[in-house]
Amino acid sequence: MRPLPLVLLLAAVAATSACRSNTVKPSITTAAPVDVDRFMGGWYVIAHIPSFPERDAYAAVESYAKLPDGRIQTTFRYRKGALDGPEKTMHPVGTVEPDTGGAVWGMQFVWPIQAEYVIAYVDADYQQTIVGRSKRDYVWLMARTPRIPEADYQARIRQIEAMGYDVSKIRRVPH
Repeated sequence: MRPLPLVLLLAAVAATSACRSNTVKPSITTAAPVDVDRFMGGWYVIAHIPSFPERDAYAAVESYAKLPDGRIQTTFRYRKGALDGPEKTMHPVGTVEPDTGGAVWGMQFVWPIQAEYVIAYVDADYQQTIVGRSKRDYVWLMARTPRIPEADYQARIRQIEAMGYDVSKIRRVPH
């Protein structure tokens, strides 16, 4: 059974990364308070510094739904390699961290590890958001529509840069 050792290896790498993320750089300023109920629903990934599974993602959409226990069921769907590529799906579960104004979540892909998920920006109409991590290794610019005006895109990229990210690593996600 080869899959189990791979899962354990990935979990160990993620745990090491998660532990280091708290000490590498200062925390990201959050968008708190975040109305978690308004944040629910679908968000198109407009651009990102991708995690390993997302490196070749097309038509990426992240959807959130509140569970009865308050956790957030997340569904991340994307096409691998092309707009007509095979659809891939992940189902992490988010937990809103207490005393963060709804802006910091732990996102669990593999038990027991929770990755940091910081809502650093959300506009007043809950149409555009930036989600990042203190380590500045991954970032997601998302919107309720598959495209945003170029002026908005450039403004969000400047925000991401001001947060301490290397914006040369950002990839626009084709939709």
